Amino acid sequence: MSKRDYYEVLEVSKGASKEEIKKAYRKKAIKYHPDKNQGDKAAEEKFKEAAEAYEVLSSDEKRQRYDQYGHAGVGGAAGGGFGGGGMSMDDIFSHFGDIFGGGFGGFGGFGGSSRGGRRVNKGSNLRVKVKLNLSEIANGAEKKIKVKKYVECKHCSGSGAENGSSYSTCSTCHGSGQVTRISNTILGQMQTASTCPTCGGEGKIITNKCKHCAGEGIMRDEEIISLNIPAGVEEGMQLSVSGKGNAARRGGINGDLLVLIEEEKHPELVRDGNNLIYSLNISIPDAILGKTAEIPTVDGAVKVKVEAGTQPGKILRLRGKGLPEVNSYGKGDLLVHIQVFIPKEITKEERKIVEKFQGAESFEPQQGSGEGFFSRMRSMFD
Repeated sequence: MSKRDYYEVLEVSKGASKEEIKKAYRKKAIKYHPDKNQGDKAAEEKFKEAAEAYEVLSSDEKRQRYDQYGHAGVGGAAGGGFGGGGMSMDDIFSHFGDIFGGGFGGFGGFGGSSRGGRRVNKGSNLRVKVKLNLSEIANGAEKKIKVKKYVECKHCSGSGAENGSSYSTCSTCHGSGQVTRISNTILGQMQTASTCPTCGGEGKIITNKCKHCAGEGIMRDEEIISLNIPAGVEEGMQLSVSGKGNAARRGGINGDLLVLIEEEKHPELVRDGNNLIYSLNISIPDAILGKTAEIPTVDGAVKVKVEAGTQPGKILRLRGKGLPEVNSYGKGDLLVHIQVFIPKEITKEERKIVEKFQGAESFEPQQGSGEGFFSRMRSMFD
């Protein structure tokens, strides 16, 4: 099922300010919050949908890519971002838990969510560059890349604890992950909450740390990741693969892998948006008499007919031989620019031949049909 437009999801205009987008998201999040709609799967999906829309539209960079390329520009076509089921409730609480401010106790303020004030560890994002040739861009590509990153510790399965050991509830915050302080001010008593300094907001303490990862639950290693690159991407476009960044400490939420697209230059074709440009150099006799030329495309060579009397600068359009549009069925064209080669140096014999036709009527612009000249030239070059 195709995704809805993010502006439509939040019910804002495309020119909405950041503050308007934030207010619209807050309104949606309150309406569809899972603590307020327990057991309602439809409300849960709307809650996730609103968070996904806000995650993109609240970022200047992501919003610009979305406005230009749609969902594909922010990873929708490559399994990236939070879309396509990639955004869990913990993702949302971790990323946007402060959207309501302290007055609601975070996202769990409606019904005493079991998450409470505990901090969820989040792995950092990774950025890689992937080079594609025009054929891969035209048809889409599957790439396998080796990435050095933090991965889940295999010895403790990411828990940070030795096998068989347990956790104890933090004695400072009593498992809440937060400590509350009350201070007296001229306005009366003020209550503030902050992350527990003892457990780092996790609400628990490892009794026996894993010796391989020192209790962190992650280790440096390599991972081979398969990337499905959609057709039509271009230089500078960034795709996001959810959960393939650095692993998070002690079973938290993995970061994302950000894939920056680089284009390899084609030896003969030049890209102009979704169109491709090819310069075809022909000789003077070929321009006069016409010829069949072989033109390279991303899928192999094709033959085109250059008509007799073709003028320098003429453009032949091969429809549908360009590149596809991202997330669309449209394709660009291949534009063949005709350039007539004029030699700088010629032999004495060639000079005599040219001089015979200097000032001839057929060489003058807009002068007759030139049929007599064509027949004379054919007999000379045959």
